[in-house]
Amino acid sequence: MDSEESRVVVPRNFRLLEELERGEKGIGDGTVSYGMDDADDIYMCSWTGTIIGPQNTVHEGRIYQLKLFCDKDYPEKPPAVRFQTRINMTCVNQETGMVEPGLFPMLANWQREYTMEDILLTLKKEMSAPQNRKLHQPPEGSDDQRMEQKDLAQRCAIL
Repeated sequence: MDSEESRVVVPRNFRLLEELERGEKGIGDGTVSYGMDDADDIYMCSWTGTIIGPQNTVHEGRIYQLKLFCDKDYPEKPPAVRFQTRINMTCVNQETGMVEPGLFPMLANWQREYTMEDILLTLKKEMSAPQNRKLHQPPEGSDDQRMEQKDLAQRCAIL
């Protein structure tokens, strides 16, 4: 039997339940975490993430809050990722806080096996990359006051 034929595709909701369970247990050294934004969201669309900035960078000791939106096509397609906390990074749109898929290879080359945990860990690693590790950052406590992107929230409601 061909390995493609024997590959089991886990349904979206089961996959998200697995990710939720893993997120609730904590990840690695505790500098990255994630969970559901609203426990009553039966479609499991809206998630929050936290990254504590890596040592020996301008991000050290800072706490970054993110929103992740998994529409009905997740995990076939990547979630939309948006920094709530203002941050200067080469892959983040400064006006919207969105992580730009074309500038963040993990989203541009998304594979079904990738998880929200992978995204957060890769973003943390990206903070340490030469092009980001010394970029001037907005003052601490400058959480984003931008409006939520309505189209992302509406996609969840349409499911």
